[in-house]
Amino acid sequence: MYDRFISERISKLRIAKKVSARDMSLTIGQNENYINHIENGKSMPSMQVFFYICEYFNITPKDFFDEETNNPSLLNAVLKDLNALTEHQILNIHEIVKGLKK
Repeated sequence: MYDRFISERISKLRIAKKVSARDMSLTIGQNENYINHIENGKSMPSMQVFFYICEYFNITPKDFFDEETNNPSLLNAVLKDLNALTEHQILNIHEIVKGLKK
């Protein structure tokens, strides 16, 4: 059950980041086929490499397992920016978001 989720989640996040499996593999210090093997269900990452993968996507392990969030890295960046605003500014943005959802 989790094997499939992990492989699909990595693939989804990688595609959203617009990076190849090869480039991601090499960037996290693995051989060029590493991510491809995970995405194809041939292997699973160790815990250490799982944390490297989370760092690569700039997300927490909690974000990784949150199926409801399609682009957790972007959402985290938006939240960081929102924290720098005043309450009035955040309320204005909230009204805009509510209008976009209609």
